[in-house]
Amino acid sequence: MNDSAADTTSGSGSGPAAPDPREPRPAPMAGPRRSTGPEDALGTWRELTASASRSTAAGAAEGAEVEAAAGAPPAQLVLLDGFHALKHAVRFGAHVPVALTADRESALALAAELAPDVLGPLNALLVEVPEDALRGLVPRLHPTAVAALAVRPRRTENLAALARLPRRAPVVLLDDPRNLGNAGAVIRLAAGFGVTGVVTTGTVDPWHPTVVRGGAGLHFATAVERVDVAALPPGPLFALDPEGRDIRRMHLPDDAVLAFGSERSGLSAEVRERATHLVSLPMRPQVSSYNLATSVAMTLFHWSTGSASAPPATG
Repeated sequence: MNDSAADTTSGSGSGPAAPDPREPRPAPMAGPRRSTGPEDALGTWRELTASASRSTAAGAAEGAEVEAAAGAPPAQLVLLDGFHALKHAVRFGAHVPVALTADRESALALAAELAPDVLGPLNALLVEVPEDALRGLVPRLHPTAVAALAVRPRRTENLAALARLPRRAPVVLLDDPRNLGNAGAVIRLAAGFGVTGVVTTGTVDPWHPTVVRGGAGLHFATAVERVDVAALPPGPLFALDPEGRDIRRMHLPDDAVLAFGSERSGLSAEVRERATHLVSLPMRPQVSSYNLATSVAMTLFHWSTGSASAPPATG
């Protein structure tokens, strides 16, 4: 069985080059099982979240912008909600200081069936704890009874990867997205197509726990950041707009920035004015719009048919 099929979760500069998020990562090393017991693992979780909470509070006292969902890990820690999110995070090189499960045997059996490449690392990471204790740590326990904390990639590294030219794949821009689940679905699509990264404008944090859940942990497979319109990654800006030119008559270059408006209001005037090209998708007149993730999928597929660097088809 293909592991993704079973997943049902909805610049330049003088320093060293930033890592390319499209480059394959070394296979995770299969280490020995951790000797950490349930109480130690639960204590590690609580200490990490408490420490991050103190850091967040200090930043807020200094006037820093802070966004945190109730019951979610504070900034710089990422909640990996469920087996598939943990699987992808480990596969793409995330640092996971603690991973908990209410049923270790079932979680490892799932890994053996769907993701044997990360079975060793998960065997080393996962610690079984009582289900009630695990439920007390997360807003809602995933059906796979797995939850973990990962360290969010450094913003400076992601921004450097997004700014580096030439690129082998586009950057996806979500202009003021409002639906967190749709944003997560877009990041999952972007990871599958091997894009350089996904950037957002507006108030939504693309690392919000609901977005990470919708992306199934694939934030770690590409560069995901929130930016101002004035600081978009370089490259020609192709903006999806009903008044644009039919995408089937256009070539989308690898260094493109592909912009998609919000679900309700479309592109902002600021992004539309900066666009190099306006592009439209084929759609019969009686249909009002496509879902955001559908629009992104259609556009990335069109890019992939004309790019030598697009990932191959599976199977």
